[in-house]
Amino acid sequence: MASKVLVLLQLTTIAALLWPWGAAAWNPWAWLPIALASALAAWAVASNPPTNFSIFPEPRATARLITAGAYSRLRHPMYTALGLYALGCVIGWNTPWHWLSGLALTAVLDVKSRREERFLHARFPGYAAYAARTPRFVPRLRSVAR
Repeated sequence: MASKVLVLLQLTTIAALLWPWGAAAWNPWAWLPIALASALAAWAVASNPPTNFSIFPEPRATARLITAGAYSRLRHPMYTALGLYALGCVIGWNTPWHWLSGLALTAVLDVKSRREERFLHARFPGYAAYAARTPRFVPRLRSVAR
């Protein structure tokens, strides 16, 4: 039941971010995080087969642990992409409503990711090592000078 509530809250906060669609002023700088979100989401989808993906925190019965592609940089690239989309909406419309909705979505994704990780730790023996070397939402910047 908790997982269904989290998904419902996630969808509700996304809808709240998009409403009202016809807000008068749109800041063009909002397209930058939206473009980054689109690229990251596309990379995550390309890295994780559709039969493995679920909007619920519980892994599917046939799920495999994906650690390549976008998942080699982030444990939750789709959640990061949603966060970037939210940032774009917040920058774009810059209203208290959008700020509140963006913060609410961030909180929901944090709680949902923690729940998901409990299931992944229990299901996949290698998850602890993967989690130790891979950040949850924000990728590590690699040093250019070696």
